[in-house]
Amino acid sequence: MNLKEFIKLLNKSRELIGLEKYVEANAILENLKEIEKNGESDFNYNLVHQLYQLDSNCKSAHHQQVILEIIKDIPTGNNSISFEELSNKLKLKENLYISEEILRREVEILILRNLLSCKIEKNKLIFSHH
Repeated sequence: MNLKEFIKLLNKSRELIGLEKYVEANAILENLKEIEKNGESDFNYNLVHQLYQLDSNCKSAHHQQVILEIIKDIPTGNNSISFEELSNKLKLKENLYISEEILRREVEILILRNLLSCKIEKNKLIFSHH
């Protein structure tokens, strides 16, 4: 793959992330990572860094999107959920396997972004107004 094609696909994935089309963006990024790993290209450090940064951001944004969807489906009467329960729901409903550590970090980011109104107490999310 030449440099122009690589940059074009990197920009395409960036555009898809902006449109919240994380699955499509991830497919492109996985392909580019495979090309980079197999040494099919000799791109400079900056481009490779962009690739892996974009990959990380894409995965995180996708996790956050799915976590929010799962939490919105929790009945209103429930004022808490454990990270273990949330992790199980992610596995069952979305076939998404992420460690509890990463799940906790994604929830913390959602709270910081004011997209999730809750607090973390030990291994539970306590909802403020759910």
